[in-house]
Amino acid sequence: MDENSALIESILREQEEEEAERYGKKVNNERTQNGDAYGWQTVSYQKRNRKALSKTLPADSNGDIHIGASSASEVFRPIELHSEERRRKALEAQAAAASGDSAGGGSKRDSDDDDEDSNAEVSGTVENGEVKKVKTKKPKKPKVTVAEAATKIDADHLGAFLADITASYEKQQDIQLMRLADYFGRAFASVSSAQFPWLKTFKESTVAKLVDIPLSHISENVYKTSVDWIGHCSTEALGSFVLWSLDSILADLTNHQGAARGSKKVAQQAPSKSQVAIFVVLAMVLRRKPDVLINLLPVMKESPKYQGQDKLPITVWLIAQASQGDLVVGLYTWVHFLLPILSSKSSSNPLSRDLILQSVERILSSPKARPILLNGAVRKGEHIVPPSALDLLMRASFPAASARVKATERFEAVYPTLKEISLAGSPGSKTMRQNDKALAVGDDFAHHSLLKDADKYCKLILGRLSQGHGCMKSMVLVSVALAVGAAIVSQNIQPEDLKKLAAMFNFPLTL
Repeated sequence: MDENSALIESILREQEEEEAERYGKKVNNERTQNGDAYGWQTVSYQKRNRKALSKTLPADSNGDIHIGASSASEVFRPIELHSEERRRKALEAQAAAASGDSAGGGSKRDSDDDDEDSNAEVSGTVENGEVKKVKTKKPKKPKVTVAEAATKIDADHLGAFLADITASYEKQQDIQLMRLADYFGRAFASVSSAQFPWLKTFKESTVAKLVDIPLSHISENVYKTSVDWIGHCSTEALGSFVLWSLDSILADLTNHQGAARGSKKVAQQAPSKSQVAIFVVLAMVLRRKPDVLINLLPVMKESPKYQGQDKLPITVWLIAQASQGDLVVGLYTWVHFLLPILSSKSSSNPLSRDLILQSVERILSSPKARPILLNGAVRKGEHIVPPSALDLLMRASFPAASARVKATERFEAVYPTLKEISLAGSPGSKTMRQNDKALAVGDDFAHHSLLKDADKYCKLILGRLSQGHGCMKSMVLVSVALAVGAAIVSQNIQPEDLKKLAAMFNFPLTL
C-alpha cells in the first residue's frame, strides 16, 4: 500500500473516532436529562469503546443518532471507494510487473537471433501509483565461429537451392550469383565481426596462411558443389560479381579506416555475416575461373580505388586465390599488377616489398611450378613475363651497392627462374622477336650489338682452333673463354677491345 492510501485511511479513522465521541456525549446527556445521573453507571474505557462504537451502533438508539451515523458513512463512502480503487490498481501494477519480469526472462531464452537487437520494455517499479517502464539489458548472444557456422551447411540442400535458382533465373546469371552469396550470408548470419576480423587477419598473416582464409572451414562437398555450379556461369557474369564483391570489401575497409580515425561521416558498415559470405564465394569464383581476374586488370590499374598501400593485402589475397586455380594466371597478375609497385613510391616500404616477394615466392615454390610456368610462358601470344618486367626484376635484384636492402637477396633468388620463363619460347617465334626488339631498344642497344659481335668472334676462334694441335687448342680455348667472360661481365666493353682480340688471333674484323 502506498503513502496516499495510508494517509486517507488515517483521516477516515480520525473522523470515525470523532463521530463516536459525539455519539457517546449525546447518550450521556440524554441519560442526565432522564434522571439517571445519580444511578448506577457502568465504568468503561473510552479508548476501548471507540472502536466498538465506530463499528456497530445500538439497535435501540434514537433515529437521530442512527441517521447521523448513516449520513457520515455516506459522506466518506466515495473516499473509501476511491481508496480501494487505488489499492486495487497498485496491486494489479505490482502483479503485472512481476509477471513482466518472468516473461522477460523467458523471452530472453526463447528470443530469435533476428529480434536480439530490439530493446524490450517491461513494467518495473510503481511510483506515485503509476507504472514506471524500465529498459531491460540487451541479452548476450552466443559466440559462433566461422568453422561452427560452416559445419551446418548441407551440400545436398545447397545443390537443391542452386538447381532452384538456376531454373528461376535461367537467363540472369548475375542474379544467380547474388542469390548464392545470399545463401552463404544466411549460413554465416550468427558469426559476429569479432569472430571474423578479416582486416586484422590480413595484416598479420603471411601469404601462406592468407590463401586459406576463409575457405579452410568449408567442407569438401560444399566446395565441390559450389565450384561445379560456378563453372557453368559466363565470364561476363563472373567478372561483374568479382568486381561487385571487391567493391563491397573495399567499402568495408573504408568503414574500418573511418572508425579508426574517428570520422563522424562514415558510411553504414555492412554486416560481418555478409563479409564472410563474400570472401567465401569470391574465393570459389577465382579458384574455379582465375582468368576472370586477368580480364579485370585494366579496370584495377586505371581506378585509384583499387590501388594503394592499404589495399595491397587484399590484392595479394586475390592473386593467391587465382594462383590456386592456375599458376600461370597467378604469375601473370603478379607481374602486371604487383611488380610495377616496386618502381613506385611505395617500393620504399619494407612491408610492401615483403608482401610482393611472399606472393611470387609462393607461386614459384608450388609443386611442379617450374615446368608448368615454362610450358605456359606464352599465354595467348603474350609472354607472362615481358621484357619490361624482366628489366624491373633485374634492377631490383642487382642494384648499386649502396642501394642494397634485406629484400635484395630474395629478389636475386627468384630472378633466375623468372628470367628463364621470360626467355622461354620457340626460337624465331613472334614473342621471341618481340623480346629481341625490346632488348635492342634503349641505352643497352650498343651493349647488345657488341655482345652479338663477341658471339661471332667466339665461333670463328673455335673454328680456327679446331685445325691446330691439341695442346695449343686447349690453351687458346681457355684464353678465349676468359676473354669472352670478361667481355660479358664488363659493362664498359668497347669496339676497340674486340679489335685487339681479333688482331691477337689474326682474323679479319668484319665477318
